[in-house]
Amino acid sequence: MESEPGAGGPIRIGQEPRNRRQAVAKTMWVGVWLLYLAGPVAQLLQPGVPAAERIWGGLGITLFVLSYVLLVFRHMWWKMTGLLQYGGPALMLALATALSWTLGFSWLVLFIFTSVACAVVLPWRESRWAIPLVTVVLLAVGVRYPEIRGYYLFAYGLPALGVGFMMVGVQHLIHTTAELRAARQEVARLAANDERLRLARDLHDLLGHSLSLITLKSELAGRMLPDRPSDAARQIADIEQVSRQALVDVREAVTGYRRPRLAVELAGARTALRTAGVQVTADPALEGEHRGLATDAESALAWALREAVTNVVRHSGAQRCELLLAEEWEADERCCLCLTVIDDGAGPPRTQHDGNGLSGLRERLALAEGRLETGPAPRGRGFALRAYVPLAADRRSAAAPGSAAAPAPEISPEPAADPA
Repeated sequence: MESEPGAGGPIRIGQEPRNRRQAVAKTMWVGVWLLYLAGPVAQLLQPGVPAAERIWGGLGITLFVLSYVLLVFRHMWWKMTGLLQYGGPALMLALATALSWTLGFSWLVLFIFTSVACAVVLPWRESRWAIPLVTVVLLAVGVRYPEIRGYYLFAYGLPALGVGFMMVGVQHLIHTTAELRAARQEVARLAANDERLRLARDLHDLLGHSLSLITLKSELAGRMLPDRPSDAARQIADIEQVSRQALVDVREAVTGYRRPRLAVELAGARTALRTAGVQVTADPALEGEHRGLATDAESALAWALREAVTNVVRHSGAQRCELLLAEEWEADERCCLCLTVIDDGAGPPRTQHDGNGLSGLRERLALAEGRLETGPAPRGRGFALRAYVPLAADRRSAAAPGSAAAPAPEISPEPAADPA
């Protein structure tokens, strides 16, 4: 999981470091690959190496490393353009060619770093030709050393080509990830804007007419007060009635905004279970619309889903959780919608009374003419909760018992306590 902005969490691919800790981590991740230069450095430190060769090799590898670090690290913080973008890889290719030609075959490893720099810095149109070019130059220089002629192709040529194109794929992944983050932020912004527009439209529809009527009647009552107090009193009574109705409408609207929805609770349940390390399987029917399901009944099912998932996360110790939704026919020929939550955890407690959570849930379901059943999971291990709510009368008459959805797994009616 990604940490919140500003937190000292994991390294974010394709994003600038947000603090010193992430900057150090990114620096170490890039710098650790420089250990592959140990071969050329060890060659320079061997006894008997001429001083001129040591000076040339030391200056060359220092300039090469500085060029590599400058290109890679500057590209991490901002995209390079112009002379530095193309001149840097060209300088690295020239240094790799000169050093490996004059100092020995161990310096051929510089071409791999050059290939990586081309993949990171250059656009795809240029890097797809630059990486094979670097590999061809490597093979041409390697011919100079007959003792490794059959070996350097696999030791240096294939890594230079493969790592280069692998880094091209990483760069494409970084760009795609950045675009997805931007798209996600845009979707969230548009959703919030749509919600604000809906709220503004609802408030206008609820209060626009009422407030206009209150204003008009207030002005009329003000003109009537000196000479016609009885008529003014009637206008004031009308104002009181309109304002009370407007208050009722606003309260109903606010209640509708706060009412839990099954699809919304499903998203929260998935997040909570995955965060707790519980593998979740959700019935696609939970995300759909259900004709004949009253708002109060849907709210009761949403509360049931929230309470059941909370208990799974806090008390069950489960590894798996299954969320099901199905239509069932009762003995009195009522069509009900049944939400089933099954886990493979510790199972129901031995106490025979409900806790506060399940007691409150039973009351919510009872207000919606539903009921709650709890007990052991049907597969023997774990806990199962089933919440029933009735569908509307028109839905019952439209469906036949034989066409109802497959019933949810049966559980024993044994009540179980809610440890919460």
